Amino acid sequence: MKLFATLAGVALALTAAASQAQTVIKFSHVVAEATPKGQGALKFKEIAEKKLPGKVTVQVFPSSQLFGDAKELEALLLGDVQFIAPSLSKFDRYTKKIQVFDLPFLFDDVESVDRFQAGPHGKALLESMKARGLLGLGYWHNGMKQLSTNKDVLKRPDDAKGLKFRIQASDVLEAQFRALGANPQKMAFSEVYQALQTGVVDGQENTWSNIYSQKFFEVQKTIAETNHGVIDYMVVTNAKWWDSLPADVRKGLTEAMAEATAYSNKLASEINESDRKKIADAGKAKIQKLSKEEQAAWRKSMEPVWKKFEADIGRDLIDAALQANK
Repeated sequence: MKLFATLAGVALALTAAASQAQTVIKFSHVVAEATPKGQGALKFKEIAEKKLPGKVTVQVFPSSQLFGDAKELEALLLGDVQFIAPSLSKFDRYTKKIQVFDLPFLFDDVESVDRFQAGPHGKALLESMKARGLLGLGYWHNGMKQLSTNKDVLKRPDDAKGLKFRIQASDVLEAQFRALGANPQKMAFSEVYQALQTGVVDGQENTWSNIYSQKFFEVQKTIAETNHGVIDYMVVTNAKWWDSLPADVRKGLTEAMAEATAYSNKLASEINESDRKKIADAGKAKIQKLSKEEQAAWRKSMEPVWKKFEADIGRDLIDAALQANK
C-alpha cells in the first residue's frame, strides 16, 4: 500500500511537471525576422527557454503568419496568442494617455524616449490597460520619424501645405498634418509603397529603417531630417493569462523580456544609423538637414496639436516627457 502511494505521488509530480512543460507561448508580430522587432522576439524566445528549461516553449510567428495588424489585439484578448508587439498608436482605443507618444516634437531623441519609458509615468502606462485585459511588458524602439515627399523641397511647414501624407490610424497624427495644412490619409503599412509610387499620396512619415527596408526612398524625391516624432512598440500580453502563471515562470519571463528589450533597442539604433547611410549612398532621395530656425518653424506649426489632446493625455504625462529631454 505504501509503495502504491509512493508511486501515485511520483506520477502526480510527473504529471504536474509535464503540464508545466506544455506551457506554450505564441509570440505573433507583423514584420520580418530581420527587423529589430523580429530579432527581439527571437532573442526573447532564446532567453526565456534558457531561463525556464522544460517549463516554457516560445513559438515566434513573424510577418503576420498568424494575425495581421487589424486582428492581433483581438486574438490576444481571446487567448489565441500570448505575446504581440503593436505600434503604440494602436492602443489609443484602450487608453487615450498612450497618445502622448504621437505628439509631435515632444521628445528630442530616442534617449529622451528611453528616460521617459523607464520612469514612473512610462511604467504606469504599461499597466494602464490591465482593466481592459492588456498588460504591457516592455517598450521596443523602432526610431525617430522623418518626413518624405515626392517634391524637391521640404524644409519649412509651408512646403507641406496641400500635400497628401499617409498616416497610421491615429487622431493625433491626423491633427498633426491638418495643422500643417496637409491632407492626412489613413492607410495600411503594406499599401504605402504602391501609394507613393503611383502618387495616391505625396509623402509619408517613418523611421530610417522603415524607409529603407520598405524602399520608400526609391519613390520619394526628398527626405527631411525632422526627427519630429517616435515610432515605438509595446510588447503586451493577456493580463488574465499572465496572472495565472506560476510565480517562477512570471519571474523568468520578466527577466527574459528585460534582456530582449535591451537587445532589440540597441539593434534598432544601429540599424537606423546604418540605413540612413544606405539611403544617402543610394542617391535616389535627397536628405535635407534642417537648420535650427527651420526646425523651430515646424515645431511652432504643430504646437496646436498638444493643446488639442492635452485633456485626454494629461498635462502630468506631457510634463514628464518634456522633463526626460533634460
